[in-house]
Amino acid sequence: MSEVFAPSPGLVLGHYPQREDPPPGWVAQAVHGTVGKIRQRLRGRRSNLDRFAARVNLAEAEFAALSDSELQAKLSSIRHRLACHGFREDVAACSFALIREMASRMLGMRHFDVQIMGGWLILNGLVAEMETGEGKTLTATLPACTAALARVPVHIVTVNDYLVRRDAELMGPLYRALGLTVGMVTEGLDTQARQQAYACDITYCTNKQLVFDYLKDRLALGRPYSRLQFQMERLDGNPARKNALLLRGLCFAIVDEADSVMIDEARTPLIISQEMPVLEEQRVYQQALDLAKQLEPSQDFHILERSRSVELTGSGKAKVVALAASLGGIWNGKHRRLELVEQALSAMYLYLHDRHYLIREGKVQIVDEFTGRVMADRSWERGLHQLIEAKEGCAITGTKKTLARVSYQQFFRRYLLLAGMTGTAHEVAGELWAVYGLNVVTVPTNRPVRRVASSTQIFPSARQKWDAVVARIEHIHAQGRPVLVGTRSVAASEHLSGLLGGKGIAHQVLNARQDEHEADIIARAGEMGRIVVATNMAGRGTDIKLGPLVRDLGGLHVIATEMHESGRIDRQLFGRCGRQGDPGSFEMILSLEDELVKVYGSATVRVLVEQLGRGKATPAARRLAENLMWSAQRAAERSHSKMRRNMLKIDGQIRNALAFSGTSE
Repeated sequence: MSEVFAPSPGLVLGHYPQREDPPPGWVAQAVHGTVGKIRQRLRGRRSNLDRFAARVNLAEAEFAALSDSELQAKLSSIRHRLACHGFREDVAACSFALIREMASRMLGMRHFDVQIMGGWLILNGLVAEMETGEGKTLTATLPACTAALARVPVHIVTVNDYLVRRDAELMGPLYRALGLTVGMVTEGLDTQARQQAYACDITYCTNKQLVFDYLKDRLALGRPYSRLQFQMERLDGNPARKNALLLRGLCFAIVDEADSVMIDEARTPLIISQEMPVLEEQRVYQQALDLAKQLEPSQDFHILERSRSVELTGSGKAKVVALAASLGGIWNGKHRRLELVEQALSAMYLYLHDRHYLIREGKVQIVDEFTGRVMADRSWERGLHQLIEAKEGCAITGTKKTLARVSYQQFFRRYLLLAGMTGTAHEVAGELWAVYGLNVVTVPTNRPVRRVASSTQIFPSARQKWDAVVARIEHIHAQGRPVLVGTRSVAASEHLSGLLGGKGIAHQVLNARQDEHEADIIARAGEMGRIVVATNMAGRGTDIKLGPLVRDLGGLHVIATEMHESGRIDRQLFGRCGRQGDPGSFEMILSLEDELVKVYGSATVRVLVEQLGRGKATPAARRLAENLMWSAQRAAERSHSKMRRNMLKIDGQIRNALAFSGTSE
């Protein structure tokens, strides 16, 4: 590793380092993969982790006795050793020990041994699976500072702006004490502010902001480009292209919530596009909706929930042809008219207000299904966004022309060193290795986990489920314990809020409509008697601190009101309680009318609904109902995995096409 990250003129003088080697042949790839996997697994052995932690503890004992000025002298020595030897184990151990001592003095936080282990795994290019609440934010400072002291630019990638600001501000005093600069990239920053943030030694950013900024750099660089071109431009005194760049390249990325960023969000590419003139589009989209309203479900079209698409039947296509005959213009095109109507049907039946999008200030804004957050700068492709705008009576925006495109799989594989951390990775360990070459190693917990699971309740109807959820909230609330209730959509969170309000139960709602109050809501969610109803916004990265006496009452109680399309997202929600050895409990209250069952469930569900509804279900039938819920979730995970594999195939096809044409991606 030291040979890769020894300081070089390319890194210092402004070359744009990234890994862009073409994929090797299958034999070379197999040999490289096997050898790399064995090496990384050896590094991740518990005995090796214990040995490294012991070396750090030994070095820390020396640093603890030093004054601040003496510690700064040691810092200078470690900088020099890192520059000469890279991340060699003995040098990294001294660096970790110094960072731990500085953190203790500047933050009042001392890294646990398990955080030392997690940091060492990350520095070695692995994914550290650390139980929720084990302090991944502090863990990341160890490899980030070590790399930055070796003059390697570091990107710490997380899932939302709230966590970017929180983590950068919280860890800022430590970085500054080490003589390092820290930057934040959040939505709304102008070009100059982004350049300044990426010029820092350590930059906190979200995955979406980072990838879009990279795409802007690709547009600025053009194709082909090389280090030689940078040098020539410097000699010519023409730094225009270099000054237009936002990033300094892709050197070292530490991806927080790695499974969410690199797996869950990897089903669709990220695209920079240019808005085209609206022209006659308002009329065309309204005509498409009018045609779609005249078609009959099942007879004229089938709704494919799993792939979120609509397919016209033979009779449906014939009806579209007949209905469009008098419209002329674009409707004369055979393929275009069918695509427009299918997209209009998708807008009507598959994309729902307050679930997939919100209306803000007269604009359609997409809600990220994994994070529950609004993505104000995103839009759907192929006219779908405009059709939803027409459906909702909003002003039509112009369609988009693609200027640059990249998938998360392509992007993250371009880092010279890539690593991650998350609380939920073992389920997708195979995919992380196959796609990114990342091994997953589980880190032991600092304290025993005291999180208690209650039995799952399944009801035949949504109405019965919500009644049970309200009753359960009342029961837990009466004990004085705080309650966090997880919902899958804005609409569901507001429906439950209405039920609680009707009973006079005080509570707070955290969803895409209240995102500006997120920090305050989360800060108080662990107080005695507090009730928070939240979408996935409260599912990752949020640290709910328990108020006085709450531990004695049993800690935070979490209720999941639907299963998500990935079991890892459910585990993240449950991980809001029982953190760092605190008590806590969780349960699932579900119904056979939940969306997951409707889309991925089997025909057996209908029989169970009838039996449960009549109160005739046997214990065996109830166990079967629970198994069917889990089966539906597994089916959803398989479906999403297939989409990601298809994305990789598309990446390869596009790469081959671009290589042939010589154009930019």
